[in-house]
Amino acid sequence: MVKLIIGGTGSGKTKEIVDQVNAAVKEEKGSVVCISRGNKLTFDISHDARLIDATDYPIKDYASLLGFVCGIHAGNYDITRVFIDSLYKIAGIKDVDQAEAFLNDLEKFSEKHSVNFTVAMSEDQSAITEGMKRFL
Repeated sequence: MVKLIIGGTGSGKTKEIVDQVNAAVKEEKGSVVCISRGNKLTFDISHDARLIDATDYPIKDYASLLGFVCGIHAGNYDITRVFIDSLYKIAGIKDVDQAEAFLNDLEKFSEKHSVNFTVAMSEDQSAITEGMKRFL
């Protein structure tokens, strides 16, 4: 499953991610991972979740982000939830079509490996593609 959280800057997407991560560590039997840009969530995310600062790694587009997610899973098959905060900032590309393709790839990965994803993205609801609407 892939769930998309969208909204403009300051609309509470990161707060929602933090709340969901902290709830997931209490409910999930597997490991919980949160990928963000920077270390601003260090004190907000439960220490039981793995918080990863994407700026520490050479993620330069959606393909490298997908490879990064795959590598995280390859190193720990117990991961059941992955949260990605600020998709455009992490991928470094603000393009709805590329973001949609990335979400579709995440969905395929989710189905194959039983990992659920929640992705936050700064975008107006009116600007997302029809294909992205099914992730809302």
